[in-house]
Amino acid sequence: MKINITCADSYEAQKLASLIYIRDDNEVFINGILEIIENEIVISLKDKSAHSILFKDKSQAESFADFIQSVIDAVSKITETTVHEDVVEITKV
Repeated sequence: MKINITCADSYEAQKLASLIYIRDDNEVFINGILEIIENEIVISLKDKSAHSILFKDKSQAESFADFIQSVIDAVSKITETTVHEDVVEITKV
């Protein structure tokens, strides 16, 4: 399954891509979603840190949360992330 998520800008897109998927280890770095506030999601990482990501709008934030939940629950795996300007293309299996 593939999804395109639009972030607030290219910086937020790069940040999202780098936080969700570590290519060398084929591991997802997100441990959970702490809060969704309008177009912002606060995520916790496996290193116990928390980070905020700004999306284009509330629907993009909710779409990402729905998409990533199966990955957090270890039902699915992220296989690829690609950034194009402010859009992150995420593929999971």
